[in-house]
Amino acid sequence: MRAVLYLYKYTARAAEHNTHTIVPMVFVVTFAYLFFVNFMNTTYVPADYLPVLIQLGLALGFIVTTMIVTHNIGPKRNSQKKDDPFECGIPVQGDARTPISIKYFLIAILFVIFDVEVIFLYPWAVNFKGLGMAGFIEMILFMGLLLAGFYYIIRKGVLKWE
Repeated sequence: MRAVLYLYKYTARAAEHNTHTIVPMVFVVTFAYLFFVNFMNTTYVPADYLPVLIQLGLALGFIVTTMIVTHNIGPKRNSQKKDDPFECGIPVQGDARTPISIKYFLIAILFVIFDVEVIFLYPWAVNFKGLGMAGFIEMILFMGLLLAGFYYIIRKGVLKWE
């Protein structure tokens, strides 16, 4: 507990000199307080971790067993045609290390970013009535930022494919 009080005093002194450190310091102090209150007063014995170790052992055992069994009972018909590299039914030609346009990767990353952000709409829609007006305003702000980012990438011409 003394360490938490010391951190609070240190945070107050740091805030007087530099306002940029106040947010990270408050986070550190809060985390330290929660750590000391919740975890330092609790004693764990190794038997508490037994269910986790059993679950881990069963998962690893299933994976290893499945790999060994499928390797041993699976068909083993090797031929020149079967051992050739295969890519979507297209015959292999040229070098596999040809340069690929950065546009491809940029589009893929943008898709993942916007797709993940749209996933946040589902829990909001499920809890729409329970969130009230504050939840509605937060979602309008979220959608505004999302559309602002989308407008920015359209204006930059990132989605134009040549």
